Amino acid sequence: MKDKKEKNENNSDNETKASVVSQQDGETGRKKKRRPRFRKKKKNLNTPEAPQNDLPKNDSVESDEKPDALEIPEKDAEVIPVPQEKPKGIEAVAVTVKVRGGRDYFDGNGIDVKAGMNIIADTGNGLVFAKVLLPERTVVSEKIALPLPKIVRIATVADEEQILKNEEHEVEAFNKCLELIESYALPMKLVDAEYTFDGSRLTFCFTAEDRVDFRDLVRDLASIFKTRIDLRQIGIRDETRITGGLGICGMPLCCSMFQPEANQITIKMAKEQGLPLASSKISGACNRLMCCLRYESEFYHSQLAVMPKVNASVITPDGKGTVTEIIPLDGDVKVMIDGEKTARKYHYPDVKIIPKSK
Repeated sequence: MKDKKEKNENNSDNETKASVVSQQDGETGRKKKRRPRFRKKKKNLNTPEAPQNDLPKNDSVESDEKPDALEIPEKDAEVIPVPQEKPKGIEAVAVTVKVRGGRDYFDGNGIDVKAGMNIIADTGNGLVFAKVLLPERTVVSEKIALPLPKIVRIATVADEEQILKNEEHEVEAFNKCLELIESYALPMKLVDAEYTFDGSRLTFCFTAEDRVDFRDLVRDLASIFKTRIDLRQIGIRDETRITGGLGICGMPLCCSMFQPEANQITIKMAKEQGLPLASSKISGACNRLMCCLRYESEFYHSQLAVMPKVNASVITPDGKGTVTEIIPLDGDVKVMIDGEKTARKYHYPDVKIIPKSK
């Protein structure tokens, strides 16, 4: 009986060992199905690999061909900014059109035009009659809207007669529109009326403080004049641009003569130029800041950045003093020398600013 028990125990032990081994084999079997991922060795980029061939490792083959140079990426390499290309220029002709005033740019279309000529151009909304301000020249493309209207031809005598007829019709349209505005009691001020050269469009420009519902007005105008009606609300600067006039300098208004668009004018420009801040002195015909304040603003800004300020302590060739006045246009400063009663004028590079002690 003991022998049987021992045999049974041995058999059970063998079964448990076999089960353990089988489990291990099963685990190893599962592991074998998953192929281990070996990390690829990093290639040494400094030394190019030799070409593989069927020769033994100890044999060497001499060749006159030099290996191609490899580009080595650098992680910490400095990023060199790519210089931006300058805006390209395009050939354009400067003209003036009545409905907008100021300056517009048209495509010359291979037609030789000169300043003072009258031309006919196609704007996409009809033919317009315009006057050439400047002949064809290179203009920076960022300053003008593309595509440019194309000049169709130089205006003839018949075209000029047609413009005179259009102007007579424009007066009639202007007066009729005024009557309709009064009948509808619309809060708007009519500024101008203009036909396109071919009469396909009639444009009315007006000003208003708020948005105006002029749908009934447009309907009546279209039924009267039998053409396409365009009502355009403009600002007070555009109103002055269209009507024109003379500035305080005695010259025609800049906006109606040569300015292509209304630029932003700030009171800071007047302060930098040392102008009186009274509105009557720096306001134009439109009761807004004068456009000419911008002409010298950039120069004043650059000069003030390098010149000493008023009340700054400086050293001059004649001694130490205090700045009492600066003249940016001439690049001069007036300095009151210590112990003197009258200021002396110096060119600003001849004086040195004394830094303030902390």
